[in-house]
Amino acid sequence: MTSQPSEGRNRVVIESITPSVDAGRYPAKRTAGDLVRVEADIFTDGHDSIAAAVLVRREGPDDVSAHWTEIPMAPLVNDRWTATFRVAEIGRYAFKVQGWVDHFETWRLALLKRIKAESDTLVDYLIGAELIEQAAARATGADSSWLLDRATHLRAGKESGSPRTGPGSRVGEPKNLRTHATDPMLNEIVRRYPDKRYATASDREYSLVVDPVRARFSAWYEMFPRSTAAEPGRHGTFADCEARLPYIAELGFNVVYLPPIHPIGRTFRKGPNNNPDSQPGDEGSPWAIGSAEGGHKSIHPALGTLAEFRSFVAKAKDLDLSVALDIAFQAAPDHPYVAEHSTWFKQRPDGTIQYAENPPKKYQDIYPFDFESEDWAAMWEELKSVFLYWIAQGVTIFRVDNPHTKAFPFWEWVIAEIKRDHPHVLFLAEAFTRPKVMYRLAKLGFSQSYTYFPWRNAKWELTQYLTELTQPPVREFFRANQWPNTPDILTEFLQIGGREVFSIRLLLAATLGANYGIYGPAFELMEHTPVRRGSEEYLDSEKYQIRNWDLARPDSDRTGSLGPLIARVNGIRAEHPALQNDTSLRFHSIDNDQLIAYTKESDDRSSLILAVVNLDPHHTQAGMVTLPLDELEIPADRGFEAEDLLTGARYLWHGPRNYIELNPAKQAGHILKLHRRLKIETDFEYFL
Repeated sequence: MTSQPSEGRNRVVIESITPSVDAGRYPAKRTAGDLVRVEADIFTDGHDSIAAAVLVRREGPDDVSAHWTEIPMAPLVNDRWTATFRVAEIGRYAFKVQGWVDHFETWRLALLKRIKAESDTLVDYLIGAELIEQAAARATGADSSWLLDRATHLRAGKESGSPRTGPGSRVGEPKNLRTHATDPMLNEIVRRYPDKRYATASDREYSLVVDPVRARFSAWYEMFPRSTAAEPGRHGTFADCEARLPYIAELGFNVVYLPPIHPIGRTFRKGPNNNPDSQPGDEGSPWAIGSAEGGHKSIHPALGTLAEFRSFVAKAKDLDLSVALDIAFQAAPDHPYVAEHSTWFKQRPDGTIQYAENPPKKYQDIYPFDFESEDWAAMWEELKSVFLYWIAQGVTIFRVDNPHTKAFPFWEWVIAEIKRDHPHVLFLAEAFTRPKVMYRLAKLGFSQSYTYFPWRNAKWELTQYLTELTQPPVREFFRANQWPNTPDILTEFLQIGGREVFSIRLLLAATLGANYGIYGPAFELMEHTPVRRGSEEYLDSEKYQIRNWDLARPDSDRTGSLGPLIARVNGIRAEHPALQNDTSLRFHSIDNDQLIAYTKESDDRSSLILAVVNLDPHHTQAGMVTLPLDELEIPADRGFEAEDLLTGARYLWHGPRNYIELNPAKQAGHILKLHRRLKIETDFEYFL
């Protein structure tokens, strides 16, 4: 037998609350300054009116967490309600939804209908007086007195005061009951004191993690510190890295990312091109972390000192560059952890430790941590301390290597622990793995994630994939970071080589994604030779040896730096808010499968960008792009201007369909600013 509820008078139903990730199990993501739109299905039985509100609080100290701000919700259609609030500060927020039957509004609307039908009676006003008295009991100060006065006059069938315009109104000539009962001021004051005795609350509090804006909008530049020396063959230092920073800033990047900077193991050290037989003097892989010189909290001696690293971080900050550091939770065989905490690693039956492998590939220079270790709790605390150590050195962003090979519960715990005291810190998941695993890591707290973008080349697959990433429910928790290349990924498309190929992938990455990055200088110098046919590994990869890059390489044969185009694209991104979000991405019809077209728009609709990219690096392609002018708020019967931000060219377009032609040898794509009004070059503007 089913027992009765403790309170059976909660008649309002609340369902389908957004933003919500897995019904509120995980927090949704926003950035500081965002306007959060909450929606919910809210309804009740019968025909009574209802009211609803969103309650919001910022989590923190007890005195902050206890304070809820109430925001009234407004009805949309079909029992859907909404409210918005702005999250001004980084940190964690909670919100919930309340709904209740609004008996006063039910009475007021019914009375208006009766008045219109000339069927109102004295008892209708007595019912209203009773509801007003109840509101007066909930009210305070002058509002309470005024409401009691109004209720008295309704009960008397007349009033001796004029309609209230504020506290202390003068007594005037009598007014009829209809005027009094429908006084807008009465409705306004009663609404201040709703009857929530039987309010329904959402079955849980929903969470929001509010990150710095750099979580939503960033441009990353990856470089290997050991390859930054000006002289060929010399091991780079943090001083060399610091000297490289102005160049990176001039290209328009705002995050500089370093692979692991720790001592590199000597046991089973890899030689050039991943050769398992290294020779004296071979540098090894930075991801084989740890040696007699130290581990995850130590610096490779050839790079310099901790003080020099801190100087590098300070210089980056002066240039408005955030430093991202690679965190790879694995150990070389000679890492101090192996000797001091052997139980943190999986022991094989022959007494050796299990090295990393992805058969048939073997990585004898790397030992994975065993997240089923009996000493897991101590291991978790030590790994957390690695993050805290580098945060203390000024690092604010961590690119985490292969997080999908570590336990999910660990990530949920450690990221929450870090962000509780350091909410400004961001985490990028390097997780080229199955979609559900990538999404799970994002739900657990990773601020951004690598994506499958490097392998999406055709129009249909770019459209399908980016639509998935930028629409609910994925966009509520997953922030894509689009990279056309990485030290591990030289795609088949990039191996075609040539300025056209790299320009296409740059334009796509930087305009499809508000977050994107490049592995440089390999990208701007258009490095495209694989170690062997069918491989995505670079020939002479920096992962295993020092490289010397000629950043000023002449361009006489079109193999010089792509830097000027990169700088222009990054400048456009910085100047135009439409390119600083992913939620507004929308693809548009263009009648050529080798051309892709899409718009982005700023939240305030002041910035509207149309990008059109030729996906064919070899041939000129042309087509007609069709835009939904009404949805873009562009007059359908008047001309509007499309300004190419890459070249400065201006085009006068008419109607929804307009012609595009792109020769990749000259220009791989357009980044067009659409002017909703046609600007006339005089002292004023005509609004057409």
